[in-house]
Amino acid sequence: MQIAYQSSTGKVRDKNEDAVGAFKNQDGLVLALITDGIGGNNAGEVASQMVVTHMGEAFEETAISSLDEIETWFENQLAKENTAIIDESNTDTRLHGMGTTIVAALIDGKQSLIANIGDSRGYVYSNGQFTQITEDHSYVNELVKHGDITPDQAKTNPYKNIITKSLGINNDSAADFKPYTAKPGDQIMLCTDGLTNMVDDSDIEKVLSMDEELQSKCDMLISMANENGGLDNITVLLARYDSEVTSDE
Repeated sequence: MQIAYQSSTGKVRDKNEDAVGAFKNQDGLVLALITDGIGGNNAGEVASQMVVTHMGEAFEETAISSLDEIETWFENQLAKENTAIIDESNTDTRLHGMGTTIVAALIDGKQSLIANIGDSRGYVYSNGQFTQITEDHSYVNELVKHGDITPDQAKTNPYKNIITKSLGINNDSAADFKPYTAKPGDQIMLCTDGLTNMVDDSDIEKVLSMDEELQSKCDMLISMANENGGLDNITVLLARYDSEVTSDE
């Protein structure tokens, strides 16, 4: 298992409210995650970094050996982080209303779970096909699901940044989980909407198809998003399964 990631403030925002990290527990399982903070002033940055830091440190201390155990742990940890964000925002008026999206890959050898809350996404690149695994928790996605607009119209809809679920807003911290069984050479991509709003799927697919190091691919995707306007913070994480798929790197 190889993992690389990169993050950029973009061309318009003053600060980067995304956070990203990859962690390994005592049994060799991997947690990779990206968060995208919401809220005014420094609030989004605080919420997103809280989640990555707390969950990463807690995961490294576990000796969990199966994805079933990881899913239960992850759900419990999300509830804790949700409460922590709400408590922090209630004790500091500068942080009032802060929250964050999250997308994560929980990886045990070739078996993985992709989890998300909000509109940060998880994709898989396999056999030349680039496929979104997660489903956005967003107003525009609800319109698409009900047939009110097409997926192409959703890309330019003025309400596309309205999310319907996030950590830190209410007591609902339940994530969606999607299982994935990898084949050698498969790549998982986690990202914030700062990438997917700026770079077409076909162009992302071209980068992932290249015979390049993962870090170079991350850097290329970030550059493309910035070249296309960089209207938001941009974060991308890539995980690739080696030819011999085991739980160890």
